[in-house]
Amino acid sequence: MKTTDTQRKSSSGISDTQKEILPEPTLRRLPWYLAYVSMLRWENVEYVSSTQISKELNVDASQIAKDLSFLNIKGKTRIGYEVSKLEHELQEFLGFKKKHNAFIVGIGSLGAALLADSGLHNYGLNIVAGFDINPSLTGTTISGVPIYHSNRLDELRPHLKAEIGIVTVPVEYAQTVVDQLVNSGIKAIWNFTPARLRVPSGIVIENTSIYAHLAVIYNRMVK
Repeated sequence: MKTTDTQRKSSSGISDTQKEILPEPTLRRLPWYLAYVSMLRWENVEYVSSTQISKELNVDASQIAKDLSFLNIKGKTRIGYEVSKLEHELQEFLGFKKKHNAFIVGIGSLGAALLADSGLHNYGLNIVAGFDINPSLTGTTISGVPIYHSNRLDELRPHLKAEIGIVTVPVEYAQTVVDQLVNSGIKAIWNFTPARLRVPSGIVIENTSIYAHLAVIYNRMVK
Protein backbone atom coordinates (compact mmCIF):
# COMPACT_ATOMS: atom_id res chain seq x y z
CA MET A 1 0.00 0.00 0.00
CA LYS A 2 1.35 3.44 -0.92
CA THR A 3 1.92 6.06 1.73
CA THR A 4 -0.25 9.13 1.23
CA ASP A 5 0.99 12.68 1.67
CA THR A 6 -0.80 13.01 5.00
CA GLN A 7 0.70 9.78 6.24
CA ARG A 8 4.25 10.44 5.05
CA LYS A 9 6.82 10.79 7.80
CA SER A 10 9.98 12.83 8.02
CA SER A 11 13.35 11.30 8.83
CA SER A 12 12.65 12.08 12.50
CA GLY A 13 9.50 9.92 12.41
CA ILE A 14 7.08 12.86 12.51
CA SER A 15 4.21 12.69 10.04
CA ASP A 16 2.95 15.69 8.09
CA THR A 17 -0.37 15.29 9.89
CA GLN A 18 1.32 15.68 13.27
CA LYS A 19 2.93 18.91 12.06
CA GLU A 20 -0.44 20.25 10.94
CA ILE A 21 -2.11 19.69 14.32
CA LEU A 22 0.78 21.03 16.38
CA PRO A 23 -0.48 24.05 18.36
CA GLU A 24 1.31 27.26 17.39
CA PRO A 25 2.34 28.10 21.00
CA THR A 26 4.09 24.71 21.13
CA LEU A 27 5.79 25.35 17.81
CA ARG A 28 7.08 28.69 19.10
CA ARG A 29 8.51 27.08 22.24
CA LEU A 30 10.41 24.32 20.45
CA PRO A 31 13.27 26.58 19.31
CA TRP A 32 13.77 27.61 22.97
CA TYR A 33 14.25 23.97 23.89
CA LEU A 34 16.59 23.46 20.95
CA ALA A 35 18.78 26.43 21.90
CA TYR A 36 19.08 25.15 25.47
CA VAL A 37 19.87 21.52 24.63
CA SER A 38 22.36 22.63 21.97
CA MET A 39 24.19 24.53 24.70
CA LEU A 40 24.09 21.46 26.93
CA ARG A 41 25.46 19.26 24.16
CA TRP A 42 28.30 21.75 23.62
CA GLU A 43 29.02 21.41 27.37
CA ASN A 44 29.06 17.58 27.00
CA VAL A 45 25.94 17.09 29.14
CA GLU A 46 24.39 13.71 28.29
CA TYR A 47 20.91 13.91 29.84
CA VAL A 48 18.50 16.65 30.86
CA SER A 49 15.15 16.47 32.63
CA SER A 50 12.04 18.52 31.89
CA THR A 51 12.46 19.99 35.39
CA GLN A 52 15.92 21.29 34.47
CA ILE A 53 14.63 22.74 31.22
CA SER A 54 11.74 24.29 33.15
CA LYS A 55 14.04 26.08 35.57
CA GLU A 56 16.18 27.46 32.76
CA LEU A 57 13.39 28.59 30.43
CA ASN A 58 10.61 29.37 32.92
CA VAL A 59 8.18 27.00 31.20
CA ASP A 60 6.18 24.52 33.28
CA ALA A 61 7.77 21.06 33.25
CA SER A 62 4.48 19.38 32.39
CA GLN A 63 4.08 21.73 29.43
CA ILE A 64 7.57 20.84 28.20
CA ALA A 65 6.76 17.13 28.41
CA LYS A 66 3.49 17.73 26.56
CA ASP A 67 5.22 19.78 23.84
CA LEU A 68 7.84 17.12 23.25
CA SER A 69 5.21 14.38 23.20
CA PHE A 70 3.90 15.88 19.94
CA LEU A 71 7.23 14.81 18.46
CA ASN A 72 6.99 11.32 19.99
CA ILE A 73 9.94 12.21 22.24
CA LYS A 74 9.81 10.70 25.70
CA GLY A 75 12.32 10.95 28.50
CA LYS A 76 13.62 8.07 30.60
CA THR A 77 12.42 7.71 34.18
CA ARG A 78 14.82 9.39 36.65
CA ILE A 79 17.23 10.21 33.82
CA GLY A 80 15.39 12.52 31.46
CA TYR A 81 16.04 13.15 27.79
CA GLU A 82 19.20 12.19 25.94
CA VAL A 83 20.58 15.59 24.98
CA SER A 84 22.14 14.69 21.61
CA LYS A 85 19.05 12.80 20.48
CA LEU A 86 16.70 15.55 21.63
CA GLU A 87 18.75 18.15 19.77
CA HIS A 88 18.70 16.05 16.59
CA GLU A 89 14.94 15.41 16.75
CA LEU A 90 14.17 19.09 17.32
CA GLN A 91 16.42 20.17 14.45
CA GLU A 92 14.80 17.67 12.10
CA PHE A 93 11.26 18.55 13.12
CA LEU A 94 11.80 22.31 12.89
CA GLY A 95 13.37 21.99 9.45
CA PHE A 96 16.68 23.53 10.47
CA LYS A 97 18.68 20.72 8.87
CA LYS A 98 16.96 21.04 5.50
CA LYS A 99 17.95 23.77 3.01
CA HIS A 100 15.18 26.28 2.27
CA ASN A 101 15.93 28.63 -0.63
CA ALA A 102 14.81 32.22 -0.15
CA PHE A 103 14.75 35.64 -1.81
CA ILE A 104 15.12 39.00 -0.08
CA VAL A 105 13.28 41.90 -1.68
CA GLY A 106 14.49 45.30 -0.50
CA ILE A 107 18.24 45.63 -0.04
CA GLY A 108 18.34 48.56 2.33
CA SER A 109 20.15 48.47 5.66
CA LEU A 110 17.95 45.66 7.06
CA GLY A 111 17.95 43.57 3.90
CA ALA A 112 21.72 43.90 3.56
CA ALA A 113 22.17 42.93 7.21
CA LEU A 114 20.10 39.78 6.72
CA LEU A 115 22.15 38.88 3.65
CA ALA A 116 25.31 39.22 5.72
CA ASP A 117 23.96 37.15 8.63
CA SER A 118 25.66 33.78 8.17
CA GLY A 119 23.84 32.47 11.23
CA LEU A 120 20.60 32.15 9.25
CA HIS A 121 22.25 29.51 7.09
CA ASN A 122 22.82 27.39 10.21
CA TYR A 123 19.05 27.23 10.59
CA GLY A 124 18.39 26.07 7.04
CA LEU A 125 17.70 29.45 5.41
CA ASN A 126 19.61 29.65 2.13
CA ILE A 127 19.25 33.14 0.67
CA VAL A 128 19.98 32.67 -3.02
CA ALA A 129 19.27 36.19 -4.32
CA GLY A 130 18.37 39.72 -3.36
CA PHE A 131 16.16 42.10 -5.36
CA ASP A 132 15.89 45.88 -5.44
CA ILE A 133 14.91 48.68 -7.81
CA ASN A 134 18.03 50.71 -7.03
CA PRO A 135 20.24 50.55 -10.18
CA SER A 136 23.40 51.04 -8.08
CA LEU A 137 22.70 47.72 -6.34
CA THR A 138 21.77 45.53 -9.30
CA GLY A 139 24.66 43.47 -10.57
CA THR A 140 26.47 43.61 -7.23
CA THR A 141 26.83 40.95 -4.54
CA ILE A 142 26.54 41.06 -0.74
CA SER A 143 28.25 38.27 1.16
CA GLY A 144 28.37 36.31 -2.08
CA VAL A 145 24.63 36.69 -2.78
CA PRO A 146 23.81 38.28 -6.17
CA ILE A 147 21.50 41.31 -6.30
CA TYR A 148 19.09 41.63 -9.23
CA HIS A 149 16.58 44.23 -10.34
CA SER A 150 13.13 43.46 -8.95
CA ASN A 151 11.68 43.09 -12.46
CA ARG A 152 13.64 39.82 -12.81
CA LEU A 153 11.99 38.12 -9.83
CA ASP A 154 9.40 36.20 -11.87
CA GLU A 155 12.07 35.06 -14.32
CA LEU A 156 14.55 33.83 -11.70
CA ARG A 157 12.22 32.27 -9.10
CA PRO A 158 11.79 28.90 -10.89
CA HIS A 159 15.48 28.73 -11.84
CA LEU A 160 16.71 29.42 -8.30
CA LYS A 161 13.95 27.29 -6.74
CA ALA A 162 13.17 29.78 -3.99
CA GLU A 163 10.22 28.94 -1.73
CA ILE A 164 10.43 31.79 0.80
CA GLY A 165 10.24 35.52 0.18
CA ILE A 166 11.70 37.90 2.78
CA VAL A 167 10.18 41.37 2.53
CA THR A 168 12.24 44.33 3.77
CA VAL A 169 10.95 47.09 1.49
CA PRO A 170 9.41 50.40 2.61
CA VAL A 171 5.89 49.82 3.90
CA GLU A 172 4.17 51.52 0.96
CA TYR A 173 5.61 48.93 -1.45
CA ALA A 174 5.07 45.86 0.74
CA GLN A 175 1.75 44.60 -0.65
CA THR A 176 2.86 45.03 -4.26
CA VAL A 177 6.04 43.07 -3.57
CA VAL A 178 4.15 40.30 -1.79
CA ASP A 179 1.71 40.02 -4.69
CA GLN A 180 4.67 39.67 -7.06
CA LEU A 181 6.31 37.03 -4.87
CA VAL A 182 3.11 34.99 -4.61
CA ASN A 183 2.47 35.21 -8.36
CA SER A 184 6.01 34.00 -9.02
CA GLY A 185 5.38 30.81 -7.03
CA ILE A 186 6.72 31.67 -3.58
CA LYS A 187 5.11 29.52 -0.86
CA ALA A 188 5.88 31.55 2.26
CA ILE A 189 6.44 35.18 3.22
CA TRP A 190 8.62 36.50 6.04
CA ASN A 191 7.43 40.08 6.47
CA PHE A 192 9.72 42.59 8.19
CA THR A 193 7.50 45.59 7.43
CA PRO A 194 4.78 46.93 9.75
CA ALA A 195 2.17 46.40 7.01
CA ARG A 196 -0.57 43.82 7.53
CA LEU A 197 -0.25 41.95 4.26
CA ARG A 198 -2.90 40.01 2.38
CA VAL A 199 -1.97 36.62 0.91
CA PRO A 200 -4.06 33.87 -0.70
CA SER A 201 -5.10 30.80 1.23
CA GLY A 202 -2.28 28.28 1.41
CA ILE A 203 0.52 30.87 1.54
CA VAL A 204 2.36 30.95 4.87
CA ILE A 205 3.04 34.42 6.26
CA GLU A 206 5.02 35.33 9.36
CA ASN A 207 5.28 38.92 10.55
CA THR A 208 8.37 40.21 12.36
CA SER A 209 7.70 43.89 12.97
CA ILE A 210 10.69 45.48 14.67
CA TYR A 211 8.61 48.60 15.24
CA ALA A 212 5.85 46.68 17.04
CA HIS A 213 8.41 45.09 19.35
CA LEU A 214 9.90 48.51 20.06
CA ALA A 215 6.45 49.85 20.91
CA VAL A 216 5.96 47.08 23.49
CA ILE A 217 9.43 47.70 24.98
CA TYR A 218 8.88 51.44 25.27
CA ASN A 219 5.39 51.03 26.72
CA ARG A 220 6.40 48.51 29.38
CA MET A 221 9.63 50.09 30.53
CA VAL A 222 9.48 51.45 34.06
CA LYS A 223 9.16 55.23 33.78
